[in-house]
Amino acid sequence: MTPFYLASGSPRRRELLTQIGVPFSTVSAPVDETPYPNESAEAYVERLARAKATAGLAGIDGSAVTLGADTAVVLDGRILGKPENREHALAMLADLSGREHQVLTAIAVSDGQRCLSLCVSSNVRFRPITSDEAERYWASGEPADKAGGYAIQGLGAVFVTGLVGSYSSVVGLPLAETADLLAQFGIACWQVPALSPEVAYPQ
Repeated sequence: MTPFYLASGSPRRRELLTQIGVPFSTVSAPVDETPYPNESAEAYVERLARAKATAGLAGIDGSAVTLGADTAVVLDGRILGKPENREHALAMLADLSGREHQVLTAIAVSDGQRCLSLCVSSNVRFRPITSDEAERYWASGEPADKAGGYAIQGLGAVFVTGLVGSYSSVVGLPLAETADLLAQFGIACWQVPALSPEVAYPQ
């Protein structure tokens, strides 16, 4: 069977692939994540997913299949990246407070001959967040490396009052769509029993 690699350092994506029983190794896929001028959020995440899959494949000797992914939180058409500091994080949480936003996750799978990709959009609604809650959430350390400054699978779940779309996509990998794309490259899910979320495959 062709070796399969996840071109991502995200522990959440490792957990999600493990959840559906797909054995994999990980590979580094450094890419420039600067948006292009006037680039839509959908085009941005799909471009990065394809770039990561391609970059990951370039670092592997021999034939392989790679999966790249990228997630963006979008509010009023504006991409909210990872917070640069405390003030930035608090400002993003204030913007998201009491409103609905989009979470876009693009995935791309490549074997060097072809690269298939797609983008999944989900809508997430937040309840109002007080300034004290935002301060305490920042102090927890969780928002520091998260797109949009929150994690739906973590402490940030208390802000979420509604979700229309794919929960796993908001976490970082839309599992139904991922399984379908992988199947087109001969990579099946349910190959191994699901492991507990804290168990990851070796590098």
